[in-house]
Amino acid sequence: MKKLILLSASILILASCASKKEMEALQAKQQETEDLLNAASMKLNLCLEEKAGLTAKAQGLESQVTALNRTNGDLIKQIGDLTTLTSKGATNLEKSLESLKEKDLRIQRLQDAMSRKDSVTLALVTSLKGVLGNLADDDIQVNVEKGVVFVSISDKLLFKSGSYTITDRAKEVLGKVAKVVNNKPDFEFMVEGHTDDVPIKRAGIKDNWDLSVLRATAVVRTLQNDFGVAPERMTAAGRSYYVPVTENDSAADRARNRRTRIVVLPKLDQFYNMIEEGMKQASAGGK
Repeated sequence: MKKLILLSASILILASCASKKEMEALQAKQQETEDLLNAASMKLNLCLEEKAGLTAKAQGLESQVTALNRTNGDLIKQIGDLTTLTSKGATNLEKSLESLKEKDLRIQRLQDAMSRKDSVTLALVTSLKGVLGNLADDDIQVNVEKGVVFVSISDKLLFKSGSYTITDRAKEVLGKVAKVVNNKPDFEFMVEGHTDDVPIKRAGIKDNWDLSVLRATAVVRTLQNDFGVAPERMTAAGRSYYVPVTENDSAADRARNRRTRIVVLPKLDQFYNMIEEGMKQASAGGK
C-alpha cells in the first residue's frame, strides 16, 4: 500500500513537471505569435500608409494629366489660330511690300520731276547771269530761293526818283532779260515793285502802294511792247515798302529797298502734269 502511494505520487510529480514544460512551451509559442502579429500589424499599417500616399500621388498625377491634356488642346487651338494669322499676315505683308514698291516708284518719279525742274532752273539762272554778267552786282542780282529764280533790279537803274517812267538804260537791261525768258516758254513770271518807306508826294501818285504798282506795270508794258514777251505769261504786282531787304534807316539802305524784282516760275500746271504723269507710270509699273 505504501508502495502504491509512492508510485501515485511519483506519477503526479512527473505529470506536473510535464504540464509545466508544455505550459512554458505554449507561453513561448504564444509570445512568438504575438510578436509576429505585432510585426505584421506594423507592416500592414506601413503598407496602408504607403498605399494612401500612392493613391494621393496617383490622383495628383491624374489631375496633372487632365490639366496637360487641356493645355495641349489649347495649344493645338492656338497653333491653328497662329497658322491662320500667319497666312493672313503673309498676305498682308505681300500687299504691304507691293504698296511700298509702288510708293518707291512714285517717289522716284517725283524726284525725277524735281530733278528736271531743278535742271531747267539752273539753266535759266546760268542764262540770266550770262546776259547780265557785265552789270554791277549792286544794280542787278540773280539768285534762287526754294527753287524759284529771282532777278532783282535796283531802282536807280530803272527809274528816276519818284518816277515810274522806264529809262533808256533800263530798257537795255530789260531787253536782255526778255531774250532769256522768250527762250523759256514754259516759264511764267511776276514783276514786283518795291519802294522805301518815305511817303511819296507827287501829283497822280497817291502813295507808295500806287508807285510800286505803277513801276511794275511799266516794266510789264516794256517787256510786252518793246520785246515781244507774251502778256499772258506776266503778272504785275506792287509790294509798297512792306517787304524790305534791310532797315530803312539810312539813304544807302533805302536805296537797296527801292527795287523791281522779277520772280520767274515754271508753269505750275505743267509741273503738276509732269508729276501726275510720273505717278501714273509708277502705278502702271507696280502692277
